[in-house]
Amino acid sequence: QVQLVESGGGLVQAGGSLRLSCAASGRTFSSNVMGWFRQAPGKEREYVGRIRWSDGYTNYADSVKGRFTISRDISKNTGDLQMNSLKPEDTAIYYCAVSYGAYSDYRRFGTWGPGTQVTVSS
Repeated sequence: QVQLVESGGGLVQAGGSLRLSCAASGRTFSSNVMGWFRQAPGKEREYVGRIRWSDGYTNYADSVKGRFTISRDISKNTGDLQMNSLKPEDTAIYYCAVSYGAYSDYRRFGTWGPGTQVTVSS
């Protein structure tokens, strides 16, 4: 039973950068996938990207390609979401989650962190 906790959220100006971390406790993610999602008020949860723990293979939503980078630190059992060139529309609560396959549907992720707020000012 894995537990996830996000950190690194905060307020940043448009064009700035922010780095989120997702600390996992419990088993390693050798055969798992860590996904990142975000949800703005009144909107559905949106896929941001994911990383396969075994080899670091990543996938990103079109809305963040070229701006966001997902990585992981195996020794620390931690995933990271580096966000550059932030836009006001990136404002949302950001969540990390774990699945056992290469999914982009949030319903396929069974374990979630509590989320961390990211606010990008104009």
